[in-house]
Amino acid sequence: MNQRLQSACAVALHMHQPLIPAGGEELTRARLISNLEHMRDHPELPDAHNHVAFRDCYGRAGDLIPELLDEGKAPRLMLEYSGTLLEGLARMGAQEVLEKLRRITAPGPYRHAVEWLGAPWGHAVAPSTPVQDYRQHVLAWRRHFSELFGKEALQRVRGFSLSEMALPNHPDVAYELVQSLLAAGYEWLLVQEHTVEEPDPGRPPARPHLPHRLVCRNSHGESASIIAIVKTQGSDSKLVGQMQPYYEAKGLGLAELGGRRVPQLVTQIADGENGGVMMNEFPGKYRQVVRESSGSSTALLNVSEYLDLLRSLGVDLAQLPLLQPLHQKRIWERCPPGAGPERLAQALSELEREGGGFHVEGGSWTNDISWVRGYEGLLNEMQQASALFHERVASSGAAADEPRYRNALLHLMCAQTSCFRYWGQGQWTEYGRELCRRVREIALHDF
Repeated sequence: MNQRLQSACAVALHMHQPLIPAGGEELTRARLISNLEHMRDHPELPDAHNHVAFRDCYGRAGDLIPELLDEGKAPRLMLEYSGTLLEGLARMGAQEVLEKLRRITAPGPYRHAVEWLGAPWGHAVAPSTPVQDYRQHVLAWRRHFSELFGKEALQRVRGFSLSEMALPNHPDVAYELVQSLLAAGYEWLLVQEHTVEEPDPGRPPARPHLPHRLVCRNSHGESASIIAIVKTQGSDSKLVGQMQPYYEAKGLGLAELGGRRVPQLVTQIADGENGGVMMNEFPGKYRQVVRESSGSSTALLNVSEYLDLLRSLGVDLAQLPLLQPLHQKRIWERCPPGAGPERLAQALSELEREGGGFHVEGGSWTNDISWVRGYEGLLNEMQQASALFHERVASSGAAADEPRYRNALLHLMCAQTSCFRYWGQGQWTEYGRELCRRVREIALHDF
């Protein structure tokens, strides 16, 4: 490690395409295919011409990292791919993309520069996905990743990325999320700056470029915690596309943490394929920054590498400054942890009536999008599909790797993909409804 290191930046590329029932003219009988494949096969659709650029973006880390390492430089890059994207690439025969990813993931000279982040398999939004289903997404992604890249590669996946940066702030849901991540073996979680608060005085993190410990307490008085890495600013792919985190980090110096002087870390994540900046400008800018930063006092580091550096400097990561999900201070002032679910529900209703921006819909990369309001119809169908899955499938005694079980779970997780809500009404909502219908049909007729 560079002894002159004063600061660092970490950049992550989020990649996602949903699986949709569009492999045929009739919706109820259409094969489940990648939206990327649908774009390829329907050039008349808006944005369909971008399918070639998207496909290239999904594999180009496998070109950039070896190129720069072979130059003797020190690239670093974090990758977060949804399970639906990885599955869709395989279904459409995009093996060259998967091979490029294996090149930088398998044991060899390149993998140390890349850190994979875990994710919910179906790009599900944590605040409004049943907690038992979200746990399935967490575990399914890990199984899928292991099948693609091997168990040894999975052991190196230590961090987790929330779809849409959506952190639950309902105390019981947030607690279950952290419990699910810890049970799956995750060490740290990426959180959006305005989705968390310091416990006292309930303000945004004062030092967002240092790691914290996210503590989630529930209505039963139980507590779960995980290391939190704060992503600053909102959702703008230009931040990563133009490598803004590096230039911000260059203006930072050492800071005190746990009695030690440590480098600060600027962390950003952006869609790796969306928009002209990411498609066209990112590769050149990334090369430029890697070449400039290698061996300098401001380095590119992956988050787990950064945490290991802090440990080597003597920082006790169990004693990091605390954060909690948004609005927890107001909740616990009204209802102390351990008061029980009924008292918590009462307190939440009181606070929502009082207004002042209070809600328990979770926090996301932007303050002006709700993942609940306006989607009640589809959410109800998702809830019904989930209930039937657990009533008929999960309780059937079928093994998790049994084909009928896997088929039911596949459709349930696909139905919970955020895209079917993000795009509002129209065809995307119909895709979501059809997937929910298929879950119900599978549960009722195959079990």
